Amino acid sequence: MISIAMPADNAPSFSDYQATRHFGSLNGLRFLCIAAVLWHHGPVWTSLENAPRIATRGFVGVDFFFVLSGFLITTLLMREASERGRFSLRGFYWRRFLRIIPVYFLVVTAVATYYIGVKGETQYLSQLPFYYLFLANFLTTDIPLLSPMWSLAVEEQYYLVWPLLLMILPPGWLIPVLGFLVLLNVVAVIGWLTPLGIAAFEAGPLRFAMFNTTYAPILLGSVVAILLHRPASFAVLARFLSSAPACLLSFGTILALLQWLPADLQGWPNLALHIAMAIALITIVIREDNALRPVLALRPIARVGEISYGVYLYHLIGLHIANVGLGAAGLATQNWVVLLIYTGISIVIADISFRTFERFFLNMKTKGWGRVRP
Repeated sequence: MISIAMPADNAPSFSDYQATRHFGSLNGLRFLCIAAVLWHHGPVWTSLENAPRIATRGFVGVDFFFVLSGFLITTLLMREASERGRFSLRGFYWRRFLRIIPVYFLVVTAVATYYIGVKGETQYLSQLPFYYLFLANFLTTDIPLLSPMWSLAVEEQYYLVWPLLLMILPPGWLIPVLGFLVLLNVVAVIGWLTPLGIAAFEAGPLRFAMFNTTYAPILLGSVVAILLHRPASFAVLARFLSSAPACLLSFGTILALLQWLPADLQGWPNLALHIAMAIALITIVIREDNALRPVLALRPIARVGEISYGVYLYHLIGLHIANVGLGAAGLATQNWVVLLIYTGISIVIADISFRTFERFFLNMKTKGWGRVRP
């Protein structure tokens, strides 16, 4: 049996938080996110009669990935600026390039070659350039197996703009600007900007519109990072969110919202869910001995979380392989078998990719532009 460690009664100190270089629970959180995505794209929940609403919402794993990404990127940039006087834009973009681009381009190129080159489905040629330009979130149709790439486009657009704003905006403006952008995202999704003449428009295979998740969760992750980076706001958050009950209650609240929020999450319901995710994230990074650490730090869970980016990129390929193989064996209708097999295939492919192809590029992070100099 796994025991849940109860944090000490005293609130965590700001200095301890600032000294933390590796947040031990985050790979476990990544595991939860990718597990939700794998469940969502698997065949089980769609076959359930009267499935509970929470079972239909595995897609929110992407939203939590966004919150986590906004937090980590902003935290790293602000800490570098605090320690060295400023952060290096060139170094930031180089490190993001090495982590994101090589394996992403590999998957896009391999899938496009298969469908366009091998199968001769040339109707996808018009969409292909926009995957390389990270505009997939505006495509009206997708190349098969590449539909999840919209979220990578959102992240890359965030990476392009947010560090620049962080560098040029006065510190006192950061939270107000982020708050304004989050609210702008919400009202755009609801359609409140349409009366002002701001509406979606199309250009070729692209449709430029603010859709459901978009940028709000990643911006809220940045808000969390800024609040925890400031001693005064850290002290307030530590007082209310560092206890074991707060940690467990925050994650329980997410589950409750997933079950009880209305069927249409667009707009304010989604914002409520994203805020709950931001609060839950605070409870597991504000102190290392949080209540969920014994579970989130389990080695198999942490390992899958560590390679979750690859699992996300490869999982529809894994699903395709599983469907073809199990179909040939007459097991394609065994939904739980499909879910388990495709999950295993996705993890194995991602692990091999991480140890070989991705590791080659990750080892370059501390060289050249990626090296942080005093």
